[in-house]
Amino acid sequence: MTRPHAEVAVVGAGIVGLAHAWAAARRGLSVLLFERSSRSLGASVRTAGAIWPIGQPGDLYFQAMRSRDRWIELSQKAGVWVNDCGSLHLATEPDEKAVLEEFQARASGAGIACELLDPRQAVARCPAVRGDRVQAALYSPTECCVDPRQALARLPTYLADAFKVRPHFDTFITRIDGTTLHAADGRSWRADRVFVCSGDDFRTLYPAAFAGAGLRVCKRQMLRTAPQPNRWRLGPHIAGGPTLAHGSTFEGCPSLGRLRERVAANMPDHLRFGIQVVASQNQLGEVVIGGSHEYDGDLFDKVAIDTLVLDSLREMIRLPDDRPAVRWHGTYAEYPGGPIFTATPHPGVSIQVATGETGLTMAFGLADAWWETEG
Repeated sequence: MTRPHAEVAVVGAGIVGLAHAWAAARRGLSVLLFERSSRSLGASVRTAGAIWPIGQPGDLYFQAMRSRDRWIELSQKAGVWVNDCGSLHLATEPDEKAVLEEFQARASGAGIACELLDPRQAVARCPAVRGDRVQAALYSPTECCVDPRQALARLPTYLADAFKVRPHFDTFITRIDGTTLHAADGRSWRADRVFVCSGDDFRTLYPAAFAGAGLRVCKRQMLRTAPQPNRWRLGPHIAGGPTLAHGSTFEGCPSLGRLRERVAANMPDHLRFGIQVVASQNQLGEVVIGGSHEYDGDLFDKVAIDTLVLDSLREMIRLPDDRPAVRWHGTYAEYPGGPIFTATPHPGVSIQVATGETGLTMAFGLADAWWETEG
């Protein structure tokens, strides 16, 4: 039996899969793109839509800036909504302010664009900022916002129209033999090389690789408001409060240890549920608010987490209407080795999994780098 053939096959139409499909297609290669559902439903589409370079440490910042440039390109060529909004990290406590001051002091030497603001300047950047509570803010101009629902729906169509990419939705790849892909409905395809970009679900195809990867699955609860009244706009992404104690953004700041000690002593539930307070506004005027980090495999969302997130947000900003209209959770893989997990289970097949919450921020830059060095 003659099977359809392409030079590249990508399994998974989340942001990592789309990034590799686009990078291959720009090089003139034919691409098969497979997605088990009728549209992307995984971790990529369940995020706040924040492209967040300043959250990436070291050289990863510049990879994230490369991704940012690709998003701007997509806004021009593919009609993807991208808001070049920047971000504000807000400090409401002295130790938080100290961390922001320390980060800003070393940022210019590292080539990171940011500016330390006083409360008045922060309110000028974002009308929602509580000038009575915020002691300082770190403004970065590099962050962007997308609506993952719109972006991930638009990108496969753009790739099909503009390049040699053939999307296959509602196609569940259940087995890969060499570089031959087999679907649940009996169809099969051949490719010269295969990329498995199905998030933590790559265990379906390569359970041994998943078991030995050191990955763990994180659950994150999120909220979204209705469109804000009277076309009110938030402006930059907002982050702050206990968020500053998490992740690697502020590692190396001398005051970070004191901040973490305070959170552990005075905010045990924030620590227990991994509360990171962020807010972004999409093109519809809805504000997406997050979120939590749980690793115990609990399937059920907790009202207590939503309360912690909203209460923390209200310490920093006031929205015209912060009532949740939609609630959900997403799951994604976390990996101690960096923003992406890669493996080669056999020749011609590469597993590529964005870890943490870095997919939207990092995928395009990392895919470009992979194709330049390995492709």
